[in-house]
Formats: sequence, structure tokens, C-alpha cells
Amino acid sequence: MKTFKNIMSWVLPILIGLGLALLIRQFWFTMVRVDGTSMQPNLQNNERVVAFKTSKIKAGSVVVFDAYGLDPDQTSKKAVYVKRVIGMPGDTVRYTNAGKLYVNNKLIKQTYLKNSYQQTTGSFMANSHSKFTGWTLNSLSHDQDGWQTKVTNNKVPKGHYFVMGDHRSVSNDGRYWGFVPKSKMIGVVKAWPWQNRKQYINSFQPAY
Repeated sequence: MKTFKNIMSWVLPILIGLGLALLIRQFWFTMVRVDGTSMQPNLQNNERVVAFKTSKIKAGSVVVFDAYGLDPDQTSKKAVYVKRVIGMPGDTVRYTNAGKLYVNNKLIKQTYLKNSYQQTTGSFMANSHSKFTGWTLNSLSHDQDGWQTKVTNNKVPKGHYFVMGDHRSVSNDGRYWGFVPKSKMIGVVKAWPWQNRKQYINSFQPAY
């Protein structure tokens, strides 16, 4: 009996600790590894960040979401993507051929991008006129085969978000397969204090 009590005296705290860790991971935050270069220059391939599940999603937030069922080319049920929220529910979005982003007809200063090259490269889509006019949510929804929702009012639907990667020329994002439902969102990304360009992850707010 004494031996059992001795064993439980150190086993029980371990079990409690593991239980608390699982609860925190389930309801508070999760660790995420960035896969690929789509969020450069602000996040690098294989960089690890924390996604807080209780943080409020805002315009400009970097988020993690379940990509299976959104991206038609994604076959892994465990796949998650890291992107930036460009359009909130109800927002209108358009992107010019000069790399200018307009949300609700207001020009957004994309200060999280390192240079103008990143703004313009990757802005041309399948629409044959996009090289001259850029794109809207309407044109993307009709010209990109991956979109499941057709848009006629250039607005992000209620309960959904429009996301893009910061490295526009390589990012596989909402331009190609549409909106992210709120139910697919996992959390809001926060960079560690020692990570470069953390200000463009943790505290970025769109400027007009």
C-alpha cells in the first residue's frame, strides 16, 4: 500500500499536468510550423509560431485554418495553411494591375510587404483582362476553377474571410479557391519576441 501511494505521489501530478496541457492545446493555443514560402518576408519556411484559438480575427490578422475541403488540390485531411486576412465578412475587395489593394473602396497600405515587387508580382490572374484591370472577388469567383462560391456583389459572404499570402507570386490562397468559413479557422498567429518582422505579424493593422 505504501509503495502504491509512493508511485501515485509522482504519477498523479504527471497525469494532471498532461491533462492540463491537452486542455490548453485544445481550447487555448496550438503550435504551427509554417510550410513553404507563401508568407515571406514575414514568416519563413519551417518557422514555428503559436496560433491562439481565442483571439479575435481582425482585418490584417495572420491566421491558421484547416485547408482540407477548401483547396481542391489538397488531399491531406490534416493540412493547415497560414495566410493573412484581407477581407472580413461584408467587405468588398479589389486588386489593381499596379498592385494596389482596395478594401471597401479604400486604398490599403500594404506595409507588411517588403517592396513594390511583392505587391505587383502575382496580381495577374486567369482573367484575360487582369493584366490591365486587376481583379475583384466577382472576377475571381467566375474565372478560377477552384472557387465553390460564385460572387456577384464583390463582397465577402457572412461568416467567411478572404485570405492571401504575403508572398503574392507563390502563395496558393483565396484568389484560387475562394473564402475560408469561420468554422475552418483554427487561430490567430502570434510570432515570438525574437522573430524578425514580428510587428507585421502581431500588431499589424490596415492603414488607409
